[in-house]
Amino acid sequence: MAEEEKEKDAIKELSSALIENLLKYGEIELEGITIEAGEVEIWLQSALPPAVRRRLAPLMEAKPEEIIEFDFVPPEMRWPGSVVEVKLGATGAEGGTRSNSIVIGGETLPPYYMPGNPTPHAPVVAFDVFDMKISLPKAIRTHFEDVMESPGEWAERCVGKYGAEMINLHLVSTDPLVKDTSPSQAAKTVEEVLQAVNVPLTVGGSGDPKKDAEVFAKVTEVGEGERLLINSLNLDMDLEEAAKPIREHDHVAIAFSPMDLDKARELNRKLYEYLPKDRIVMDSNTAGIGYGIQYGFTVMERARLAALKGDEELQHPLAAGVTNAWAAREAWMKMDPKWGPREIRGPIWEFLTALSLLLAGADYFMMMHPESVNALRDVINSLMKGEESEEQEIRDWISADLGG
Repeated sequence: MAEEEKEKDAIKELSSALIENLLKYGEIELEGITIEAGEVEIWLQSALPPAVRRRLAPLMEAKPEEIIEFDFVPPEMRWPGSVVEVKLGATGAEGGTRSNSIVIGGETLPPYYMPGNPTPHAPVVAFDVFDMKISLPKAIRTHFEDVMESPGEWAERCVGKYGAEMINLHLVSTDPLVKDTSPSQAAKTVEEVLQAVNVPLTVGGSGDPKKDAEVFAKVTEVGEGERLLINSLNLDMDLEEAAKPIREHDHVAIAFSPMDLDKARELNRKLYEYLPKDRIVMDSNTAGIGYGIQYGFTVMERARLAALKGDEELQHPLAAGVTNAWAAREAWMKMDPKWGPREIRGPIWEFLTALSLLLAGADYFMMMHPESVNALRDVINSLMKGEESEEQEIRDWISADLGG
C-alpha cells in the first residue's frame, strides 16, 4: 500500500514538473526514458489540468479597463504608372456639334480599390444601334422594334427616352456577306445619326478588315471635328490605311485584340506610328456570363494592373462589349421555370456581365437593354459619389418595363 502511494506521489510530482516546464519553455524533450508496457493508453483530458488552470486564472479574470480609441487612416497607395485620358465627342467650342464631350481613363489606382478615391472619370455607357434591322431577343426588341428600320430614330429613342450618354452605331450592313453597303452610304447613315442626336458617337464596322478600312476612311471624313470613336482596328487590317484617316480628321480609335495581352501590346505599338496615345481605347474582348467571362475579366484586370505598374503599351482606357452577354442562350431562351422568366433573366444577365467588367476596370460599356443600363448607372453613381444606393425590392424588376 505504501509502495502505491509513493508511486502516485512520484507521478504527481513528475506531472507538475512536466507542466511547469511546458509552460515555461513551450516544449519538453525527454532523454534516456524507456517505457516497458504490454499496452499503452493515452488519455487526453477535455479540461485543462488544475496546475494550468491556476496559472491561467488571473489572465482569464482580467478585463479591459477601457476601449482603445484609434483613428483609421487609409494607407496612401502609389503606383508608378497611370492610364491616359481620352476625350470622346466635341462640342461647338471644340470644333464639333455635340452637346458635351466625355473624358474616360486617367486612373492611377486599381478600380474602386480605396474608399473615397474612385476613378477620376466616371465610366460611360453607350447604347448599341444598328444600321439595319437585325435579329434581337424579344426582351430588347420590345423597346426598339418600331424604330429598327431607321438608325437615326433608333438613336433618338435611346437618347430621348432612355437617356443614352453615347450611341454606339454598328454599320453591319457594310459586310460583303450581308448587304455590302458602300462606304458612301455608310457615311450618310453616320450623318443621319449625328443630326438625330447630339451626344458623342461611336461608329463600328462589320468586322471585315478590308471593307472596314474603306468605310472608316469615308466616315471619318464626314464626321470631321466630331471626335468620333472608331470601332475598331485590329492586327488583320492594314493599320496605316485604317489609322491615318482617323488621325487626319481628329478622331479616336478602339484597338481590338482577342483576349491576348501580347497581341494587345503589339497592336498598340504599331498604332503609335500613326496615332497619339490619347487617341486609343483598348478592347481586350469579353464574353458574357456563362460563356467565358472569366477569361475576359482576367485579361482586362491584368491589362489594368500592368498599366499601373508601368507598362506603357497598355496604359489606355478599356472598352467592354457587354452586349455579348446576349449570345448566351440562357439570357434569352425559354427554360425550366427554376431559371425564372427570360424577360427578367436577360437584363440581369447583361447587367451582371457589365458589373463584373466594371470591377475589372472597364471605362466604356456597349449595352442594349434599358434596365440593364439603368442598373449599371446606379452602381457607377454610387461608386463615384461614395453614397449608399437606395434599398430596392428584388420584386421591383418584375414591375419594370423589361419587355415581354
